[in-house]
Amino acid sequence: MERYPGALDEAVDGARQQERHYQLLSALQSLVKELPSSFQQRLSYTTLSDLALALLDGTVFEIVQGLLEIQHLTEKSLYNQRLRLQNEHRVLRQALRQKHQEAQQACRPHNLPVLQAAQQRELEAVEHRIREEQRAMDQKIVLELDRKVADQQSTLEKAGVAGFYVTTNPQELTLQMNLLELIRKLQQRGCQAGKTAL
Repeated sequence: MERYPGALDEAVDGARQQERHYQLLSALQSLVKELPSSFQQRLSYTTLSDLALALLDGTVFEIVQGLLEIQHLTEKSLYNQRLRLQNEHRVLRQALRQKHQEAQQACRPHNLPVLQAAQQRELEAVEHRIREEQRAMDQKIVLELDRKVADQQSTLEKAGVAGFYVTTNPQELTLQMNLLELIRKLQQRGCQAGKTAL
């Protein structure tokens, strides 16, 4: 062994990596039992082993945490945009009611039915515009969230995490959500690189 001084260190590192892989795989197998049976069947030993390998150095835990933080910021931003729009609509409705009340108070009684009919048409047009703006905002939110999901899938695929690729298939999305939940639970248990507690 003196001829190859690093060989012993490499063997020890390899044994540590193998032990760590086994610990992660064992923890994953245990966590999978908590999933619905339909998803348990889709998570083969090979998939779990590949996932455990991807988790070995702890980088994937950091990536998942970063993606989670980005997702929360995005969701908060989109939620605030929707709240602002709802507030603008509330102010618009309030201003329209005020305008209509003032017009009715200044109106001569014999012109009141004509004014009320015109105001009803104006109210309906404003309500239609509000519904369209809300629908457009909701579509924007869904598209933005869909883009975030695709970004997350792509990032995890590039990081070599088993089971991740860009898809819109609901069953595959649910499977990927379950895989993320497994990673998150391992992270909560302190299974990142360098930590031995499972």
